[in-house]
Amino acid sequence: MRLGDLVGPRLSLPEGCADIDIKGLGADSRKMKKGYLFAAFSGTQADGAQFIEDAISKGAAAVLTHENGIEAKESGVPVIQAPDPRRTFALMAARFYGAQPEVAAAVTGTNGKTSVVSFLQQIWSGLGHSAASIGTVGMVADGERRALGYTTPDPVSLHAALADLAKSGTTHLALEASSHGLKQRRLDGVKLKAAAFTNLTRDHLDYHGSFEEYLAQKMRLFDELLDDDGVAVVNADSLQAQNVYDIAEMRRLELLTVGKTGEHLTLEGSAPKQYSQHLQIRCNGEPFEVDLPLVGAFQASNALVAAGLALACGGKAADVLPRLAHLKGATGRLEHVGTAKTGAPVFIDYAHSPDALANALDSLRPYAKKRLLVVFGCGGDRDKGKRPLMGAIAGDRADLVFVTDDNPRSEDAEKIRMEILKSVPEAKEIGDRAQAIAAAIATASSGDVVLVAGKGHETGQIVGEEVLPFSDHDAVAAALDGKMTNG
Repeated sequence: MRLGDLVGPRLSLPEGCADIDIKGLGADSRKMKKGYLFAAFSGTQADGAQFIEDAISKGAAAVLTHENGIEAKESGVPVIQAPDPRRTFALMAARFYGAQPEVAAAVTGTNGKTSVVSFLQQIWSGLGHSAASIGTVGMVADGERRALGYTTPDPVSLHAALADLAKSGTTHLALEASSHGLKQRRLDGVKLKAAAFTNLTRDHLDYHGSFEEYLAQKMRLFDELLDDDGVAVVNADSLQAQNVYDIAEMRRLELLTVGKTGEHLTLEGSAPKQYSQHLQIRCNGEPFEVDLPLVGAFQASNALVAAGLALACGGKAADVLPRLAHLKGATGRLEHVGTAKTGAPVFIDYAHSPDALANALDSLRPYAKKRLLVVFGCGGDRDKGKRPLMGAIAGDRADLVFVTDDNPRSEDAEKIRMEILKSVPEAKEIGDRAQAIAAAIATASSGDVVLVAGKGHETGQIVGEEVLPFSDHDAVAAALDGKMTNG
Protein backbone atom coordinates (compact mmCIF):
# COMPACT_ATOMS: atom_id res chain seq x y z
CA MET A 1 0.00 0.00 0.00
CA ARG A 2 1.18 3.54 -0.76
CA LEU A 3 2.39 5.38 2.32
CA GLY A 4 0.19 8.32 1.38
CA ASP A 5 -2.91 6.12 1.34
CA LEU A 6 -1.88 4.44 4.60
CA VAL A 7 -1.41 7.70 6.47
CA GLY A 8 -4.73 9.21 5.41
CA PRO A 9 -5.64 12.85 4.82
CA ARG A 10 -5.16 14.33 8.29
CA LEU A 11 -1.40 13.92 8.72
CA SER A 12 1.36 15.40 6.60
CA LEU A 13 4.19 13.43 5.04
CA PRO A 14 7.70 14.56 4.16
CA GLU A 15 7.75 15.73 0.56
CA GLY A 16 8.12 13.03 -2.07
CA CYS A 17 7.33 10.10 0.24
CA ALA A 18 3.68 9.41 -0.58
CA ASP A 19 4.47 6.71 -3.17
CA ILE A 20 6.67 4.58 -0.92
CA ASP A 21 5.33 1.02 -0.89
CA ILE A 22 4.54 -0.23 2.62
CA LYS A 23 4.47 -4.01 2.86
CA GLY A 24 3.44 -4.36 6.50
CA LEU A 25 3.11 -2.74 9.93
CA GLY A 26 4.64 -3.42 13.31
CA ALA A 27 5.49 -2.00 16.72
CA ASP A 28 8.14 -4.58 17.65
CA SER A 29 11.57 -3.82 16.17
CA ARG A 30 12.56 -7.48 16.66
CA LYS A 31 9.92 -8.52 14.12
CA MET A 32 10.54 -5.70 11.66
CA LYS A 33 10.92 -6.60 7.96
CA LYS A 34 12.00 -4.79 4.85
CA GLY A 35 9.35 -2.36 3.64
CA TYR A 36 7.43 -2.26 6.93
CA LEU A 37 6.29 0.82 8.83
CA PHE A 38 7.59 0.87 12.41
CA ALA A 39 5.47 2.43 15.16
CA ALA A 40 7.52 3.84 18.06
CA PHE A 41 5.23 4.17 21.09
CA SER A 42 5.94 5.46 24.57
CA GLY A 43 5.07 2.57 26.87
CA THR A 44 4.97 1.90 30.59
CA GLN A 45 8.26 0.00 30.50
CA ALA A 46 10.14 1.42 27.50
CA ASP A 47 10.02 4.13 24.86
CA GLY A 48 9.78 2.72 21.36
CA ALA A 49 11.93 5.58 20.09
CA GLN A 50 15.04 3.81 21.39
CA PHE A 51 14.35 0.94 18.97
CA ILE A 52 13.94 3.05 15.83
CA GLU A 53 17.54 2.58 14.73
CA ASP A 54 17.20 -1.20 15.12
CA ALA A 55 13.95 -1.20 13.11
CA ILE A 56 15.55 0.81 10.31
CA SER A 57 18.55 -1.51 10.21
CA LYS A 58 16.11 -4.36 9.58
CA GLY A 59 14.49 -2.58 6.64
CA ALA A 60 11.79 -0.31 8.08
CA ALA A 61 10.65 2.00 5.28
CA ALA A 62 8.90 4.57 7.49
CA VAL A 63 8.47 5.46 11.15
CA LEU A 64 5.41 6.58 13.10
CA THR A 65 6.06 8.43 16.35
CA HIS A 66 4.59 11.03 18.67
CA GLU A 67 4.68 14.75 18.13
CA ASN A 68 8.08 16.27 18.92
CA GLY A 69 9.63 12.89 18.17
CA ILE A 70 12.61 12.36 15.90
CA GLU A 71 12.92 14.25 12.63
CA ALA A 72 13.09 12.62 9.23
CA LYS A 73 16.65 13.80 8.67
CA GLU A 74 17.73 12.03 11.86
CA SER A 75 16.28 8.69 10.87
CA GLY A 76 17.04 8.50 7.18
CA VAL A 77 13.45 7.34 6.44
CA PRO A 78 10.12 9.20 6.35
CA VAL A 79 8.81 10.01 9.83
CA ILE A 80 5.13 10.58 10.54
CA GLN A 81 4.48 12.53 13.75
CA ALA A 82 1.04 12.18 15.29
CA PRO A 83 -0.63 13.62 18.42
CA ASP A 84 -2.04 10.17 19.21
CA PRO A 85 0.26 7.66 17.48
CA ARG A 86 -1.50 4.60 18.89
CA ARG A 87 -4.80 5.68 17.36
CA THR A 88 -3.07 6.62 14.12
CA PHE A 89 -1.42 3.20 14.00
CA ALA A 90 -4.75 1.42 14.54
CA LEU A 91 -6.37 3.43 11.74
CA MET A 92 -3.40 2.56 9.52
CA ALA A 93 -3.93 -1.12 10.28
CA ALA A 94 -7.61 -0.77 9.36
CA ARG A 95 -6.67 0.83 6.01
CA PHE A 96 -3.90 -1.69 5.32
CA TYR A 97 -6.05 -4.78 5.80
CA GLY A 98 -9.27 -3.18 4.57
CA ALA A 99 -11.95 -5.87 4.78
CA GLN A 100 -14.09 -6.33 7.89
CA PRO A 101 -17.27 -8.34 8.62
CA GLU A 102 -20.34 -6.38 7.57
CA VAL A 103 -21.79 -6.21 11.10
CA ALA A 104 -19.64 -5.76 14.21
CA ALA A 105 -20.66 -5.18 17.82
CA ALA A 106 -18.38 -4.58 20.81
CA VAL A 107 -18.99 -5.12 24.52
CA THR A 108 -17.28 -3.41 27.45
CA GLY A 109 -17.65 -3.57 31.21
CA THR A 110 -15.88 -5.23 34.13
CA ASN A 111 -17.86 -8.46 34.13
CA GLY A 112 -19.84 -10.29 31.48
CA LYS A 113 -17.93 -9.36 28.33
CA THR A 114 -16.88 -12.90 27.47
CA SER A 115 -20.36 -14.33 28.06
CA VAL A 116 -22.07 -11.57 26.08
CA VAL A 117 -19.89 -11.98 22.98
CA SER A 118 -20.28 -15.75 23.16
CA PHE A 119 -24.06 -15.45 23.50
CA LEU A 120 -24.27 -12.93 20.66
CA GLN A 121 -22.22 -15.15 18.38
CA GLN A 122 -24.51 -18.09 19.24
CA ILE A 123 -27.67 -16.02 18.61
CA TRP A 124 -26.41 -14.88 15.23
CA SER A 125 -25.33 -18.39 14.26
CA GLY A 126 -28.73 -19.71 15.31
CA LEU A 127 -30.36 -17.13 13.04
CA GLY A 128 -28.35 -18.40 10.08
CA HIS A 129 -25.57 -15.80 9.97
CA SER A 130 -21.90 -16.68 9.60
CA ALA A 131 -20.73 -15.30 12.95
CA ALA A 132 -17.52 -15.11 14.96
CA SER A 133 -16.38 -13.73 18.31
CA ILE A 134 -13.09 -12.30 19.57
CA GLY A 135 -12.23 -11.96 23.24
CA THR A 136 -10.64 -13.47 26.32
CA VAL A 137 -10.98 -17.06 25.12
CA GLY A 138 -9.57 -16.19 21.69
CA MET A 139 -11.26 -16.07 18.30
CA VAL A 140 -14.18 -18.44 17.78
CA ALA A 141 -15.34 -19.04 14.22
CA ASP A 142 -16.87 -22.03 12.46
CA GLY A 143 -16.89 -23.98 15.72
CA GLU A 144 -13.13 -23.65 16.19
CA ARG A 145 -11.19 -21.56 18.70
CA ARG A 146 -7.82 -19.88 18.08
CA ALA A 147 -5.79 -18.15 20.79
CA LEU A 148 -4.98 -14.47 20.18
CA GLY A 149 -3.01 -13.58 23.32
CA TYR A 150 -5.10 -10.66 24.61
CA THR A 151 -8.77 -10.02 25.31
CA THR A 152 -8.53 -7.21 22.73
CA PRO A 153 -5.68 -8.05 20.30
CA ASP A 154 -3.17 -5.47 19.08
CA PRO A 155 -4.37 -3.48 16.02
CA VAL A 156 -2.31 -5.39 13.46
CA SER A 157 -3.39 -8.82 14.74
CA LEU A 158 -6.98 -7.64 15.11
CA HIS A 159 -7.37 -6.10 11.67
CA ALA A 160 -5.55 -9.00 10.02
CA ALA A 161 -8.04 -11.33 11.75
CA LEU A 162 -11.00 -9.18 10.66
CA ALA A 163 -9.82 -9.27 7.06
CA ASP A 164 -9.41 -13.06 7.19
CA LEU A 165 -12.88 -13.46 8.66
CA ALA A 166 -14.46 -11.23 6.02
CA LYS A 167 -12.69 -13.06 3.19
CA SER A 168 -13.86 -16.42 4.58
CA GLY A 169 -17.48 -15.24 4.50
CA THR A 170 -18.03 -14.20 8.11
CA THR A 171 -20.66 -11.46 8.14
CA HIS A 172 -21.22 -10.88 11.88
CA LEU A 173 -18.63 -10.32 14.60
CA ALA A 174 -18.87 -9.83 18.38
CA LEU A 175 -15.84 -8.40 20.18
CA GLU A 176 -14.77 -7.77 23.74
CA ALA A 177 -13.50 -4.25 24.41
CA SER A 178 -11.19 -4.37 27.42
CA SER A 179 -10.15 -1.21 29.26
CA HIS A 180 -6.51 -1.92 28.36
CA GLY A 181 -7.45 -2.35 24.71
CA LEU A 182 -9.51 0.85 24.68
CA LYS A 183 -6.79 2.91 26.34
CA GLN A 184 -4.16 1.54 23.96
CA ARG A 185 -6.39 2.24 20.94
CA ARG A 186 -6.44 -1.39 19.81
CA LEU A 187 -10.08 -1.25 18.66
CA ASP A 188 -9.83 2.06 16.81
CA GLY A 189 -10.67 1.58 13.15
CA VAL A 190 -13.22 -1.19 13.69
CA LYS A 191 -16.57 -0.20 12.18
CA LEU A 192 -19.08 -0.79 14.97
CA LYS A 193 -22.79 -0.99 14.36
CA ALA A 194 -23.53 -1.41 18.07
CA ALA A 195 -21.73 -1.25 21.40
CA ALA A 196 -22.81 -2.49 24.82
CA PHE A 197 -22.03 -1.69 28.45
CA THR A 198 -22.53 -4.39 31.09
CA ASN A 199 -21.34 -2.93 34.42
CA LEU A 200 -18.32 -1.43 36.14
CA THR A 201 -16.82 -2.59 39.43
CA ARG A 202 -13.37 -2.53 41.00
CA ASP A 203 -10.70 -4.06 38.73
CA HIS A 204 -7.44 -3.13 36.97
CA LEU A 205 -6.74 -0.20 39.28
CA ASP A 206 -3.08 -1.24 39.23
CA TYR A 207 -3.07 -0.20 35.55
CA HIS A 208 -5.51 2.71 35.42
CA GLY A 209 -4.64 4.28 38.76
CA SER A 210 -8.18 5.29 39.68
CA PHE A 211 -11.75 4.16 39.23
CA GLU A 212 -12.52 7.39 37.35
CA GLU A 213 -9.79 6.71 34.79
CA TYR A 214 -10.97 3.11 34.47
CA LEU A 215 -14.49 4.35 33.72
CA ALA A 216 -13.21 6.99 31.27
CA GLN A 217 -11.45 4.35 29.17
CA LYS A 218 -14.59 2.19 29.08
CA MET A 219 -16.59 5.20 27.89
CA ARG A 220 -14.25 5.67 24.89
CA LEU A 221 -16.19 2.88 23.23
CA PHE A 222 -19.29 5.09 23.11
CA ASP A 223 -17.70 8.53 23.02
CA GLU A 224 -15.19 7.91 20.21
CA LEU A 225 -15.44 4.46 18.60
CA LEU A 226 -19.12 3.68 18.01
CA ASP A 227 -20.24 4.84 14.55
CA ASP A 228 -22.40 7.97 14.44
CA ASP A 229 -25.36 5.89 13.30
CA GLY A 230 -24.61 3.09 15.77
CA VAL A 231 -26.72 1.89 18.70
CA ALA A 232 -25.64 1.99 22.35
CA VAL A 233 -26.97 -0.99 24.33
CA VAL A 234 -26.89 -0.50 28.09
CA ASN A 235 -27.56 -2.66 31.13
CA ALA A 236 -29.91 -0.18 32.80
CA ASP A 237 -29.39 -1.86 36.17
CA SER A 238 -25.70 -0.90 36.29
CA LEU A 239 -24.64 2.02 38.48
CA GLN A 240 -22.80 3.73 35.61
CA ALA A 241 -25.61 3.44 33.04
CA GLN A 242 -26.18 7.20 33.22
CA ASN A 243 -22.65 7.81 31.91
CA VAL A 244 -23.56 6.03 28.69
CA TYR A 245 -26.92 7.80 28.53
CA ASP A 246 -25.16 11.16 28.69
CA ILE A 247 -22.78 10.27 25.87
CA ALA A 248 -25.63 8.91 23.75
CA GLU A 249 -27.58 12.15 24.26
CA MET A 250 -24.56 14.28 23.43
CA ARG A 251 -23.78 12.30 20.25
CA ARG A 252 -27.46 11.73 19.40
CA LEU A 253 -26.91 7.98 19.35
CA GLU A 254 -29.80 5.54 19.36
CA LEU A 255 -30.13 4.01 22.82
CA LEU A 256 -31.43 0.55 23.72
CA THR A 257 -31.68 -0.26 27.44
CA VAL A 258 -32.06 -3.73 28.93
CA GLY A 259 -32.54 -5.26 32.39
CA LYS A 260 -35.02 -5.08 35.23
CA THR A 261 -35.19 -1.31 34.76
CA GLY A 262 -34.60 -1.38 31.01
CA GLU A 263 -37.16 0.39 28.84
CA HIS A 264 -36.70 -1.59 25.62
CA LEU A 265 -35.92 -5.11 26.84
CA THR A 266 -37.31 -5.55 30.33
CA LEU A 267 -36.71 -8.53 32.61
CA GLU A 268 -40.04 -8.71 34.44
CA GLY A 269 -39.41 -11.90 36.33
CA SER A 270 -37.15 -14.93 36.75
CA ALA A 271 -37.44 -18.24 38.55
CA PRO A 272 -34.57 -20.70 39.12
CA LYS A 273 -34.93 -24.25 37.85
CA GLN A 274 -32.47 -27.18 37.82
CA TYR A 275 -29.33 -25.45 36.49
CA SER A 276 -31.51 -23.10 34.45
CA GLN A 277 -34.01 -20.28 34.94
CA HIS A 278 -37.34 -19.24 33.53
CA LEU A 279 -37.37 -15.64 32.30
CA GLN A 280 -40.31 -13.34 31.72
CA ILE A 281 -39.28 -10.64 29.26
CA ARG A 282 -41.11 -7.71 27.73
CA CYS A 283 -39.72 -6.27 24.50
CA ASN A 284 -41.19 -2.92 23.51
CA GLY A 285 -44.47 -3.93 25.17
CA GLU A 286 -44.64 -7.49 23.79
CA PRO A 287 -44.33 -10.34 26.35
CA PHE A 288 -41.96 -13.29 25.90
CA GLU A 289 -41.15 -16.27 28.11
CA VAL A 290 -38.03 -18.36 27.72
CA ASP A 291 -36.11 -21.01 29.67
CA LEU A 292 -32.48 -19.88 29.86
CA PRO A 293 -30.24 -22.96 30.34
CA LEU A 294 -27.83 -21.06 32.62
CA VAL A 295 -27.74 -20.27 36.34
CA GLY A 296 -27.40 -16.89 37.96
CA ALA A 297 -29.02 -13.48 37.73
CA PHE A 298 -25.91 -12.09 36.09
CA GLN A 299 -26.16 -14.65 33.29
CA ALA A 300 -29.73 -13.54 32.68
CA SER A 301 -28.41 -9.98 32.49
CA ASN A 302 -25.67 -11.02 30.07
CA ALA A 303 -28.19 -12.85 27.90
CA LEU A 304 -30.38 -9.75 27.71
CA VAL A 305 -27.41 -7.57 26.74
CA ALA A 306 -26.56 -10.03 23.97
CA ALA A 307 -30.18 -10.07 22.81
CA GLY A 308 -30.17 -6.27 22.87
CA LEU A 309 -27.12 -6.19 20.61
CA ALA A 310 -28.77 -8.64 18.22
CA LEU A 311 -31.84 -6.37 18.07
CA ALA A 312 -29.64 -3.29 17.63
CA CYS A 313 -27.99 -4.96 14.65
CA GLY A 314 -31.26 -5.61 12.85
CA GLY A 315 -32.70 -8.73 14.48
CA LYS A 316 -36.39 -9.12 15.33
CA ALA A 317 -37.52 -9.93 18.86
CA ALA A 318 -39.65 -12.87 17.69
CA ASP A 319 -36.51 -14.44 16.20
CA VAL A 320 -33.87 -13.33 18.71
CA LEU A 321 -35.46 -14.00 22.11
CA PRO A 322 -36.35 -17.68 21.52
CA ARG A 323 -32.65 -18.26 20.76
CA LEU A 324 -31.86 -17.62 24.44
CA ALA A 325 -33.22 -21.08 25.21
CA HIS A 326 -30.35 -22.60 23.19
CA LEU A 327 -27.43 -20.70 24.71
CA LYS A 328 -24.39 -22.48 26.08
CA GLY A 329 -22.23 -20.81 28.71
CA ALA A 330 -18.77 -19.58 27.77
CA THR A 331 -15.91 -21.77 28.97
CA GLY A 332 -15.19 -21.15 32.64
CA ARG A 333 -18.14 -18.80 33.17
CA LEU A 334 -20.22 -20.32 35.98
CA GLU A 335 -19.76 -23.60 34.14
CA HIS A 336 -21.09 -26.82 35.65
CA VAL A 337 -18.13 -29.16 35.10
CA GLY A 338 -19.03 -32.23 37.10
CA THR A 339 -20.58 -33.82 40.15
CA ALA A 340 -18.85 -35.37 43.15
CA LYS A 341 -19.66 -38.92 44.19
CA THR A 342 -21.72 -37.43 47.01
CA GLY A 343 -23.89 -35.63 44.46
CA ALA A 344 -22.38 -32.17 45.04
CA PRO A 345 -22.16 -30.20 41.78
CA VAL A 346 -18.90 -28.42 40.94
CA PHE A 347 -18.77 -25.12 39.04
CA ILE A 348 -15.85 -23.18 37.56
CA ASP A 349 -15.99 -19.40 37.15
CA TYR A 350 -13.49 -16.77 36.01
CA ALA A 351 -14.46 -14.45 38.89
CA HIS A 352 -11.31 -12.55 39.85
CA SER A 353 -12.80 -9.29 41.12
CA PRO A 354 -14.87 -8.63 44.26
CA ASP A 355 -18.13 -8.05 42.40
CA ALA A 356 -17.67 -11.06 40.13
CA LEU A 357 -16.99 -13.35 43.08
CA ALA A 358 -20.05 -12.03 44.92
CA ASN A 359 -22.23 -12.55 41.84
CA ALA A 360 -21.00 -16.11 41.33
CA LEU A 361 -21.60 -17.06 44.96
CA ASP A 362 -25.01 -15.39 45.05
CA SER A 363 -25.98 -17.19 41.84
CA LEU A 364 -25.09 -20.59 43.28
CA ARG A 365 -26.60 -20.08 46.74
CA PRO A 366 -30.14 -21.15 45.65
CA TYR A 367 -28.71 -24.50 44.51
CA ALA A 368 -26.96 -25.25 47.82
CA LYS A 369 -29.40 -27.15 50.01
CA LYS A 370 -26.69 -27.29 52.64
CA ARG A 371 -23.26 -25.66 52.25
CA LEU A 372 -21.66 -23.51 49.56
CA LEU A 373 -17.89 -24.11 49.25
CA VAL A 374 -15.49 -21.85 47.36
CA VAL A 375 -11.86 -22.19 46.26
CA PHE A 376 -10.13 -19.00 45.15
CA GLY A 377 -6.99 -16.86 45.28
CA CYS A 378 -5.80 -13.49 43.95
CA GLY A 379 -3.28 -12.68 41.25
CA GLY A 380 0.11 -11.16 41.95
CA ASP A 381 1.30 -7.84 40.49
CA ARG A 382 -2.29 -6.66 40.37
CA ASP A 383 -4.57 -4.47 42.49
CA LYS A 384 -3.67 -5.49 46.06
CA GLY A 385 -6.63 -3.63 47.53
CA LYS A 386 -9.13 -6.17 46.29
CA ARG A 387 -7.55 -9.09 48.17
CA PRO A 388 -9.12 -8.41 51.60
CA LEU A 389 -12.35 -7.41 49.85
CA MET A 390 -12.57 -10.76 48.10
CA GLY A 391 -11.71 -12.57 51.30
CA ALA A 392 -14.54 -10.80 53.11
CA ILE A 393 -16.98 -11.57 50.31
CA ALA A 394 -16.04 -15.25 50.34
CA GLY A 395 -16.38 -15.42 54.12
CA ASP A 396 -19.73 -13.68 54.06
CA ARG A 397 -21.34 -15.55 51.15
CA ALA A 398 -19.80 -19.04 51.36
CA ASP A 399 -20.01 -21.55 54.21
CA LEU A 400 -16.52 -22.97 53.72
CA VAL A 401 -13.61 -21.11 52.08
CA PHE A 402 -10.39 -22.53 50.65
CA VAL A 403 -7.76 -19.86 49.97
CA THR A 404 -5.19 -20.95 47.42
CA ASP A 405 -2.87 -19.55 44.74
CA ASP A 406 -4.05 -17.94 41.52
CA ASN A 407 -1.29 -16.44 39.33
CA PRO A 408 1.27 -15.17 41.86
CA ARG A 409 3.54 -13.82 39.13
CA SER A 410 6.54 -12.05 40.72
CA GLU A 411 4.98 -11.79 44.20
CA ASP A 412 5.36 -14.13 47.14
CA ALA A 413 2.34 -16.45 46.90
CA GLU A 414 2.18 -16.94 50.67
CA LYS A 415 2.05 -13.18 51.21
CA ILE A 416 -0.88 -12.89 48.80
CA ARG A 417 -2.74 -15.59 50.70
CA MET A 418 -2.04 -13.83 53.99
CA GLU A 419 -3.55 -10.61 52.65
CA ILE A 420 -6.72 -12.50 51.73
CA LEU A 421 -6.84 -14.38 55.04
CA LYS A 422 -6.80 -11.15 57.06
CA SER A 423 -10.51 -10.77 56.28
CA VAL A 424 -11.42 -14.45 56.34
CA PRO A 425 -9.22 -16.01 59.06
CA GLU A 426 -11.47 -19.06 59.38
CA ALA A 427 -10.67 -20.15 55.81
CA LYS A 428 -8.60 -23.22 55.01
CA GLU A 429 -5.26 -22.26 53.45
CA ILE A 430 -3.86 -24.66 50.83
CA GLY A 431 -1.32 -23.01 48.54
CA ASP A 432 -1.19 -25.80 45.95
CA ARG A 433 -4.23 -25.07 43.78
CA ALA A 434 -4.80 -28.65 42.65
CA GLN A 435 -4.70 -29.84 46.26
CA ALA A 436 -7.08 -27.08 47.33
CA ILE A 437 -9.57 -28.07 44.63
CA ALA A 438 -9.26 -31.74 45.58
CA ALA A 439 -9.75 -30.93 49.26
CA ALA A 440 -12.89 -28.90 48.59
CA ILE A 441 -14.42 -31.63 46.46
CA ALA A 442 -13.50 -34.31 49.02
CA THR A 443 -15.11 -32.20 51.76
CA ALA A 444 -18.37 -31.61 49.85
CA SER A 445 -21.28 -33.77 50.90
CA SER A 446 -24.79 -34.29 49.57
CA GLY A 447 -26.61 -30.99 49.29
CA ASP A 448 -23.39 -28.95 48.99
CA VAL A 449 -22.19 -26.93 45.98
CA VAL A 450 -18.53 -26.26 45.11
CA LEU A 451 -17.28 -23.17 43.26
CA VAL A 452 -13.71 -22.96 41.90
CA ALA A 453 -13.14 -19.29 41.11
CA GLY A 454 -10.51 -17.09 39.53
CA LYS A 455 -8.93 -18.80 36.53
CA GLY A 456 -11.87 -20.00 34.47
CA HIS A 457 -10.72 -20.95 30.97
CA GLU A 458 -6.98 -20.44 31.64
CA THR A 459 -4.61 -23.33 30.96
CA GLY A 460 -1.53 -21.98 32.73
CA GLN A 461 -0.45 -20.65 36.11
CA ILE A 462 2.01 -17.75 36.10
CA VAL A 463 4.72 -18.23 38.72
CA GLY A 464 7.61 -15.80 38.46
CA GLU A 465 8.36 -15.51 34.75
CA GLU A 466 7.18 -19.04 33.99
CA VAL A 467 3.77 -20.15 32.80
CA LEU A 468 3.26 -23.60 34.28
CA PRO A 469 0.64 -25.89 32.73
CA PHE A 470 -2.46 -25.78 34.90
CA SER A 471 -6.18 -25.99 34.27
CA ASP A 472 -8.97 -25.78 36.83
CA HIS A 473 -10.94 -28.06 34.52
CA ASP A 474 -8.21 -30.71 34.62
CA ALA A 475 -7.78 -30.34 38.38
CA VAL A 476 -11.52 -30.75 38.98
CA ALA A 477 -11.67 -33.75 36.64
CA ALA A 478 -8.76 -35.40 38.43
CA ALA A 479 -10.33 -34.75 41.84
CA LEU A 480 -13.67 -36.16 40.74
CA ASP A 481 -11.85 -39.21 39.40
CA GLY A 482 -9.97 -39.64 42.65
CA LYS A 483 -6.63 -38.69 41.11
CA MET A 484 -4.36 -35.73 41.80
CA THR A 485 -2.76 -33.44 39.23
CA ASN A 486 0.59 -31.81 39.78
CA GLY A 487 0.01 -28.37 41.24
